[in-house]
Amino acid sequence: MSNAIFVVPYGMETTMRFVRAAASLPDTRLGILSQEPIEKLPSDLRRKIAAYARIGDALDAESLEQGVREIAPQMGGQVDRLVGILEQLQVPLAQVREKLRIRGMAVGTAQNFRDKARMKDVMRKAEVPCARHGLATNLDEALAFGRESGFPLVVKPPAGAGAKNTFRVNNEEELTGGVRSMRPSAEQPVLLEEFIQGREHSFDSVSLNGEHIFHSISRYYPTPLEVMESPWIQWCVFLPREVDTPEFDDIRAAGKRCLDALGMVTGLTHMEWFRRTDGSIAISEVAARPPGAQFTTLMSYAHDLDFYRAWAHLIVHEEFEVPERRYACGAVFLRGQGSGKRGAGQVAAVEGLDELKAELGDLIVEARIPKPGQAQASSYEGEGFVILRHPETSVVEDGLRKLLQSVRVKLS
Repeated sequence: MSNAIFVVPYGMETTMRFVRAAASLPDTRLGILSQEPIEKLPSDLRRKIAAYARIGDALDAESLEQGVREIAPQMGGQVDRLVGILEQLQVPLAQVREKLRIRGMAVGTAQNFRDKARMKDVMRKAEVPCARHGLATNLDEALAFGRESGFPLVVKPPAGAGAKNTFRVNNEEELTGGVRSMRPSAEQPVLLEEFIQGREHSFDSVSLNGEHIFHSISRYYPTPLEVMESPWIQWCVFLPREVDTPEFDDIRAAGKRCLDALGMVTGLTHMEWFRRTDGSIAISEVAARPPGAQFTTLMSYAHDLDFYRAWAHLIVHEEFEVPERRYACGAVFLRGQGSGKRGAGQVAAVEGLDELKAELGDLIVEARIPKPGQAQASSYEGEGFVILRHPETSVVEDGLRKLLQSVRVKLS
């Protein structure tokens, strides 16, 4: 019997899918640490957990340690795993593991993934292709990097997540305004990166005991940064069925070399990478956690495997059976038009979807359709999504294109 503690700061929908998966594992006793009261958990899930403690700050290592010590006796005194899926959790989780001697990712490895400037330094030393970068503690340093590297640039916090607080600057004037708004300092510098021109992809992989045993490749259209810059743009993630073709030889080799350099031992990672216009590749960044934006669901459909449960089994029991990729699939994220700011309006109507439903038929395997009166979402995932799946890559590509071109979510 393995005793695992899952850190759940808040009961977000995606997080709870992973929690349910962990609670369903055989030979596993599950405890939960959260900032919310236990009453926030669904009653059926409450019956499946062995221990629960509410803590003040789930992102603080000291608070986490106190919570682990509080519920460990309810689990027999021994804690075998301490896990969580949020990127902001990975360093404090590693710090508590190290102090309490719980098996899992080490602090140094977690910092390699969390600190994007440090990550780039490690990658460059290992000759992993990546974007030029620099840290600036003040405006003068930022302007000096811009003049040396050239524009456009991407500005972001070194420990950002999910493209939050990330934006593009096209000249010195925009860089000046952006840096001043972030108020960098020696304690909180700003990260500047070369803006890579090309097609953006992800490389999601499973590592077990230092061996990288599984990968999934997908493509964004348009890029996440463009999606963040334009709240009205609908976008999609596309997973081709064929990911072991010569087209991807370079990223498979570079991806594994990158994970080795960063110190990944066991886990599911999410890597962002670009195919430049000249055909070369550049890795943007890597997260030591499961991917967001329906990626885990998409990988589940592509492989006929519950990847939520597979991740839980990997992390808790250190076992993973490599699946066959049987389908191409993709998701279109439906985002409202009519309000220039996320979260400022509500859904008035959805146009063009009913006609496409009849045409696409069984290609649609899952959907969350926006409803009139629904509040506009504040996140880049938008008001809803449609997931397609088919054994032939071209069929899914065509279906995604039709959805992007024909469906419109109108806001009021």
